[in-house]
Amino acid sequence: MSTIRELLAEAGDLGSDSSRLDAEVLLADGLQKPRSFLYAWPEQYVDAVVSQRYRDQLERRRRGEPIAYLIGRREFWSLSLHVDQHTLIPRPATELLVQWSLELDLPGEAVVMDLGTGSGAIALALASEKPTWRVYGSDISPGALAVARKNAQTHQFNKVTFVEGDWLSETEMMNFDLIVSNPPYIADGDVHLQQGDLRFEPQQALVSGAEGLDDIAVIAKQAAHHMANNGWLLIEHGATQGTSVRQLFLSAGFENISTREDADGLPRVTGGNWNGVPRDER
Repeated sequence: MSTIRELLAEAGDLGSDSSRLDAEVLLADGLQKPRSFLYAWPEQYVDAVVSQRYRDQLERRRRGEPIAYLIGRREFWSLSLHVDQHTLIPRPATELLVQWSLELDLPGEAVVMDLGTGSGAIALALASEKPTWRVYGSDISPGALAVARKNAQTHQFNKVTFVEGDWLSETEMMNFDLIVSNPPYIADGDVHLQQGDLRFEPQQALVSGAEGLDDIAVIAKQAAHHMANNGWLLIEHGATQGTSVRQLFLSAGFENISTREDADGLPRVTGGNWNGVPRDER
């Protein structure tokens, strides 16, 4: 058997900017211990089954497979979420959608939709902060919805409802106080699709036409028919797409449109207010 110190030394260069951290995360996960345990007990021997699983994961990591898929979870907001190949890996930039949503002056029992919910990250983060909100999540992928429902069950968010559908297609008779989305926004053929974690994530959740704007255009247009009066639409997008997304919002009839920057100073989320007449009153 090998010790913790020896197993970590075996990792070497995993081809990432955080090879040592990656190795520690994988080994700690296999041991079902915090990373601090590795530092406290470096000479402890590790069971052969755990050691082999760890070595197998190291090889997968060398091939570029994301850590989140290897250990099956990712932290987002205040939640530890299950993720797999059916879902995007939740990223810190997406927390801006949650932050902005929580700042809005919405009804106490606001009706909220998270479009393209994936792992359910945004929907469940909002539910964790606003238990009186009626939160929905939709996705076209049955595999993603299975993950979202598993996460809701794990965290006991029994009032969050997930539906299968293409954006708002399954909510014909509903109006929302808030619609949020982290939709596909990468252009066809973008070189980043062949780099890093994106190589392993579901392409249908990443790619959206020649300019990466096809799905955002559809969402803005559909959302205009599903907004409660004074409702809000918030959409994450690429760092160079702010101007185009604001124009799509404007064309769809939204007002008070603005774009906010993420923690890296990149324009990342655009929001707009709906002051028109709700769909069922038109």
